[in-house]
Amino acid sequence: MPPKGKKGQEKGKSGEEERDEPLQAVILADPFETRFNPFTLERPRCLLPLANTPLIEYTFEFLANAGVEEIFVYCGAHRDQVEEYIKSSKWAAQSSPFAKLELIQSTSHSIGDAMRDLDSRSLLTGDFLLVYGDVVSNLPLESALAAHRARRVKDKNAIMTMVLREAGANHRTKARGTSPIFVIDPTKDRCLHFEQMPNRDQTHFLSIDPELLSSSCELEIRQDLIDCGIDICTPDVLALWSDNFDFQAPRKGFLHSVLKDYELNGKTFHTHIVSDQYAARVRNLHAYDSVSKDIVSRWAYPLCPDSNLVQGQSYRLQKGSVYKEEGVVLARDCVIGSKTVIGRGTSVGDKTEIKNSIIGRHCQIGRNVKLDGAYLWDYASVGDGSTISKSVVANEAAIGRRCIVEAGALVSYGVTIGEGMIIRGEHRITRAKRRREGSVEVVRGDPDPSIVGQKGDGFEFQDSDEEDEDELVDGLVSTGPMYNFSNESISTVNPDSEDDDLDLQDTSRSATSSFLSVGSADSQHAANFDHDASQSIYDSLEQGHESANIQLELTALRMSTNASDHQVRRAVVSSFVKRILQLIKSGDNIKAAIAQVFGQHKELVDRAIFDKNSSSKTDQVDFMLLLQADLSHRENGDSVLLSAATKLTELDSIEEDGILQWWEDERGSETEELKKVKQKTRALVEFLQQESDDESEEGSESE
Repeated sequence: MPPKGKKGQEKGKSGEEERDEPLQAVILADPFETRFNPFTLERPRCLLPLANTPLIEYTFEFLANAGVEEIFVYCGAHRDQVEEYIKSSKWAAQSSPFAKLELIQSTSHSIGDAMRDLDSRSLLTGDFLLVYGDVVSNLPLESALAAHRARRVKDKNAIMTMVLREAGANHRTKARGTSPIFVIDPTKDRCLHFEQMPNRDQTHFLSIDPELLSSSCELEIRQDLIDCGIDICTPDVLALWSDNFDFQAPRKGFLHSVLKDYELNGKTFHTHIVSDQYAARVRNLHAYDSVSKDIVSRWAYPLCPDSNLVQGQSYRLQKGSVYKEEGVVLARDCVIGSKTVIGRGTSVGDKTEIKNSIIGRHCQIGRNVKLDGAYLWDYASVGDGSTISKSVVANEAAIGRRCIVEAGALVSYGVTIGEGMIIRGEHRITRAKRRREGSVEVVRGDPDPSIVGQKGDGFEFQDSDEEDEDELVDGLVSTGPMYNFSNESISTVNPDSEDDDLDLQDTSRSATSSFLSVGSADSQHAANFDHDASQSIYDSLEQGHESANIQLELTALRMSTNASDHQVRRAVVSSFVKRILQLIKSGDNIKAAIAQVFGQHKELVDRAIFDKNSSSKTDQVDFMLLLQADLSHRENGDSVLLSAATKLTELDSIEEDGILQWWEDERGSETEELKKVKQKTRALVEFLQQESDDESEEGSESE
């Protein structure tokens, strides 16, 4: 063991050497709140689906990107469900980026109790991240961690760095019942005072210690910051919780009091403020709706449905900002509007209209149904002629025929609503209630026919335990609807913009807009390969660059963003189609335009396809499906597709088997537009099939 003095000298040499232990994180899977009741009576909040992906998956993705190696998941209610989910997830597999993933069970009833319990276990040996199990963020933490460690080298009393997000003083993600105020020394990024408005005295006056004014040359009083629920802590933070058993809430209790008693404890808190990345907490149902819309609109890219974060997911982004999994059954005359997500095994009946909605797996939606802003979780069903607006219908819940579910209503697990019922916006309907003899227990309640109808199953949920925690949002405990939905985005990339749609139908825009949200082409979004790659290829085609130089740029961009082979093919297709259409518009005929683009730049197509020696032509089929989808909404798209497929076959970039497998692929016939655009190519397919049959006959004769 080295001498103490020598060890101390080694640590003081560089801010990069101050720790040898791995970066750890604590996930508060149970925030000890009742804001998601009645759903959280039966399932843990961290496993509720957000855009059809469990909430905790987004938190794990964030921590993996932050370089965390050891994670402790602090569970409260429903620990068995959390444990079962994590054990079967990719995070517990051998390929997991986490060297250690441990669940901690506790009987704590507040965050304060949880912090004191963590301190007593002595699990955290160095700097660690403290996050909630409902954090959704693509924020890189390298700079925040580096700043925190550098401060620790200079001052051991700098014990915590809070990650905050700029969002404007009146941003709609800020709590409407309270307003957090941060007083910051911008020269040191130090938080000097914190207070909620209205404060404990129910006033809107901020009281600042006069010594803060005299000791600081510059102060910023910030009301425009949103707490992301991400803190970088040292073990001293847990010790402070243990020294003060009256602390329960993390901000209005712990932070406010420790800052107020600075002279007594000498500990300092600092801030890391971000403005150009996405970070949010799904802290209530209003935020649930807002963050869901942001994910669908790709503000949180790459956290979006078609990233398929969970094993077994197969979402694909389609025209009109629609995400669908494989195995969705749609009636021919149903209408699927923009910003809609539909999971595997779901069926939609005739003349049904769906828009701005997220539909889980294996849902059954009848005929003449109208869904607008609805959230249907797995195995939910909706009867013929019903209407659901901006409401949540949980797993296995059934809405009868000709029902109206008004905006703000919550229908919990397994509830059945009888025919012709009207569910008001203030209703929270459940089949479960709490029994309070000794420990809290969830039991089945008797149906209330006045709420769910004569053949229904469920009753109005009542709970006297509505929380008074530090960011309480009015509306959840009011007599009005349980939450207010909005069509706006909460993204901080461009919070004032109302145009966050994914416009796939505007043919005057680049084809890459099929995969981007407005604003996501910002230079800060380096991961946005689709836009940059497609635009780069198109510019090079227009300027007459050689294929080798284009490929060099494409490879560099792909490596810098870790793009997939599918994304590369998508960029090649979108840029090629755009260039071909430009040549046709300038006077070239279709065959000449295609020959110029595909003929001169065959190498770009060949370098994106890797299945030439395989019997299953998955890459070639993918290329043709992308080409078909892009041309499905173009003028003369069917003629362009026929000529392109013919040319690709002549060049042997797409083999005959590749064309035949593409023609048989069900994904190419999912919509009427896809079916229509490939009809002219039938002649080529039949010719290739005939050649294939002739070769088979010749082979059998020679044998």
